[in-house]
Amino acid sequence: MSRLAHVTSGPYAPPAPARELTVVSADGARLHVEMHGPVDDPAAPAVVLAHGWTCSTAFWAAQIRLLAADHRVIAYDQRGHGRSPASPACSTRALADDLEAVLSATLAPGEKAVIAGHSMGGMTVMAASARRTFREHAAAVLLCSTGSSRLVAQSTVVPIRAGRTRTWLTRRVLGSRAPLGPVTPLARRVLKYGTMGPGSAPLMVEACARIVHACPRTVRHAWSQVLARLDLDHGVRELRVPVAVVVGTADRLTPPVHARALAAELPRCTGLTELPGLGHMTPVEAPDAVGEAIRELVATHLVAARATDVRDTAGHAHTGPADTGHADTGHAGVRDAAQDTHARDAGGRQEAAGAQVAGAPIEEGA
Repeated sequence: MSRLAHVTSGPYAPPAPARELTVVSADGARLHVEMHGPVDDPAAPAVVLAHGWTCSTAFWAAQIRLLAADHRVIAYDQRGHGRSPASPACSTRALADDLEAVLSATLAPGEKAVIAGHSMGGMTVMAASARRTFREHAAAVLLCSTGSSRLVAQSTVVPIRAGRTRTWLTRRVLGSRAPLGPVTPLARRVLKYGTMGPGSAPLMVEACARIVHACPRTVRHAWSQVLARLDLDHGVRELRVPVAVVVGTADRLTPPVHARALAAELPRCTGLTELPGLGHMTPVEAPDAVGEAIRELVATHLVAARATDVRDTAGHAHTGPADTGHADTGHAGVRDAAQDTHARDAGGRQEAAGAQVAGAPIEEGA
């Protein structure tokens, strides 16, 4: 998808990335990845952003702008969305494979990151929660406007009483193959009703409409079928890192009932935030609140954890017989060498075109 399909000015215009990669997933699907901020500084905390159904990396524009000054921000297009080509494989397994490929390609071995997922991006996190690579890299998670099952039955897009008729109509509305066409005043009103809160500013509606209308209808339909059958309740229970949950109280696609169920089932939920009057597009409708939620997770579960590790390592360096006179120097040398190797590995992996990651090549500038 061309970047011209998005707004080109204001807080929702996609910022230019510092680096772009093409990462190849387990089944050969090619994923467009953007890296923002101090990408060559291994000391800068890492944040990984996974967007939702019919969206793209542009959806996270406001959070990228808020975080990129002092974070390495990694955003990628889900398969078939944005600049990632469509793939015949549409499944929660494929979503998990793709997230694992992105984590392996952009983070050093063992390096931790805060992972934020909106809507289908949150479902991606749930699908990957038991995977080895996810657990290796996830320090904490933010789940925005998402759910783990019964999406169609609990959606309130169709404004009638819950039951078989509403479920049947909702399935056909969300699974429609009809082209969305150009972004017109009517299209904006329809999109605002279905996905945003009633008080959403026109520039927010415009930004979301441009992104959603740019998604190919075949991709929109294919993934709608996956979401209609979604059952990731088991993935919620496997999500063992600290998790914050955010939802808008006027969300029609994933109403607050989903967020409350997640908060109740997550092993380590750090809190549920319900944003009054906001709809499904929380990162656009409440850019500062979502950005600060990510920043708080980084400060609490990534930066603070690093500081603890450094103190623990320093404490170990001073243990041992006092008369040897070598313990401090030896341990410091090991730490310095490890840090140098970490920096070289991170820089080399991000800069080397054609490097192998989990058996799949990375191509820069694709």
